[in-house]
Amino acid sequence: MKNTKPPHGGYECHDINERKHYIEEEFVRAEGRDMSNRPDNPGVWFPPPLLYAAAIVGSFLLNRQWPLPIGSTVGLFVIGGVLVLAWAALAASSIRLFRRSRTSFVPFRPATALVVSGAYRFTRNPMYVSLALLTVAFALFLNTWWIVLLLIPVLLVVRQFVIMPEERYLRRRFGAEYEDYMRRVRRWL
Repeated sequence: MKNTKPPHGGYECHDINERKHYIEEEFVRAEGRDMSNRPDNPGVWFPPPLLYAAAIVGSFLLNRQWPLPIGSTVGLFVIGGVLVLAWAALAASSIRLFRRSRTSFVPFRPATALVVSGAYRFTRNPMYVSLALLTVAFALFLNTWWIVLLLIPVLLVVRQFVIMPEERYLRRRFGAEYEDYMRRVRRWL
């Protein structure tokens, strides 16, 4: 998503939810209401890893009733192992960066710093990318396509109900610095 500043001020939004939020903020400003009473967090009310876990559990149950095997080769375990290592490296380095910046990586707590180094130079959401890698690894270990199929709606839900609120919050919290970061770095990969 790319935001550009139109001549009349404000931002041109390329996402319907972002546009809706922007319009809502404009109405609030026009009415003179104070937006400072908004909570200092993105408003995400559940731990996102639970969504990925739900895909794995749901897939396990679906696969018991309607098996959908990927295949039966040793290669699946090797690739799954590589994905687990990628998950561990990406998640650990992201958490380390948050701790070094003395800010929370928990999405329902306030952000005190904008992390833009390490993996955050390539994706704005390396922790969610790492969880997707781990979920695909489980698909390979459990030898079922169900996990991959359920991962698709999970990613859509994460985008809509986690990433979008986080982006609105970070834009409000860090302003132009976050706007610039959004222009330079993609949401996923």
